Amino acid sequence: MDDETQTGLDEAADDAVAGVARAGLSEELVGEIRRRVLDEPGLMRVTQVARRGGQVRRVSLRPLQLKGVRQFQQESTAGGRIVVRNLDPVEAGAAVAQILDQKGARELHLVTAAGDLHVRVTRKGKVLLSRSKPLARTVEEAPAHDHVKHQPLQAFDADILLRVIGIADGEGRIRASMRGKYDQVNEFLRLFDAIVAERAADAGPLVLADCGCGKAYLTLAAYFYLTRRHGLDVQVRGIERNAELVATARRMAEDLGVAREVQFLAEDLATCHLAERPEIVVSLHACDTATDEALARAVEWGSRVILCAPCCQHELQDELKGGGPMRAVLRHGILRERLADMLADTFRAQMLRILGYRVTVMEFVAPEATARNLLLRAEYSGKPGQSQAVGEYLDLRDWWQVRPCLENRLGERLGRYLARLEARPPHA
Repeated sequence: MDDETQTGLDEAADDAVAGVARAGLSEELVGEIRRRVLDEPGLMRVTQVARRGGQVRRVSLRPLQLKGVRQFQQESTAGGRIVVRNLDPVEAGAAVAQILDQKGARELHLVTAAGDLHVRVTRKGKVLLSRSKPLARTVEEAPAHDHVKHQPLQAFDADILLRVIGIADGEGRIRASMRGKYDQVNEFLRLFDAIVAERAADAGPLVLADCGCGKAYLTLAAYFYLTRRHGLDVQVRGIERNAELVATARRMAEDLGVAREVQFLAEDLATCHLAERPEIVVSLHACDTATDEALARAVEWGSRVILCAPCCQHELQDELKGGGPMRAVLRHGILRERLADMLADTFRAQMLRILGYRVTVMEFVAPEATARNLLLRAEYSGKPGQSQAVGEYLDLRDWWQVRPCLENRLGERLGRYLARLEARPPHA
């Protein structure tokens, strides 16, 4: 430890002693807590819960390793809001001083490999102290964020993330009403593994845009998965025209300490401007033509990878016409809806193929999680205008006598390839 860091820790310790002397804790106890939290190996967690004026404030500190450097993670909870900060040793010393300087009724619980310490201060200022018997727990010093487990959201310490975004309750349990969303996000994150594996080691920072990010479940989860699990330098931009949702998302990013890296734009997707070209564009259940807008922006930005789970397809339903045997299908609303879903996604996949993307249409999550479980995975190949892709698209489009939204949206960019074959007779 360098002299500057040690000086900072000593000053924080002096402040702690002065503060707790007023609170009734002995200097000996203050020194022990400081030493066991900041200096001795085996720290697992220190937590203090204070009650004052009918309010409950909870603060905890635990060791953490980020990019090979030992740090501390502080979690504060007050009024139902969780705020997270990563601290260096000097900042952690100041945080310990602040914890010990707390006044009023409170409880402090220190958990280490060597044993537990519990301190309770009553409303009248009486200090009650209890200790566990000596222990010899095996703990990992400064545990990293990248423990590999089966689910992506279990591959790193995602407890705080899940509580902040509302998927988990205050005890860290997945809410029953959010189980489907939890499964969707997990399966979506799994798609990043192959994408990351294909990136060059010197590819530089990864920029990701979430189009129609809504409540930002996927936006924030993607950032933490790519940084904590894969160790990447990542910038995320969430685009959402609902200003209230954006305000909530920004607050969550601030609470998680990632507001600089994860930014939210309260703008219309069609007109928003990004300073950086996003390498990856994701869109999870953007309704109707918002899906087409997300695909169009990804093409315009020149994104390498597109991951898009479409939602409803009302626009195409209204255009569908058909005689002969197709009248029997289009007569029934539910069959017409499902047919429109299938055709809209087929048109989208085919247009991306025309524009030079390799496209896979797949189920990304079990139907129990969501009925809208189809996903378009597209990766740019650099070979646009393939005549087979153009011909297949025109055959299907002209047979149904429709003009898909995405074709209109992409205009000249797509039109120059279609024009080569549009003059031919149908099915030629």
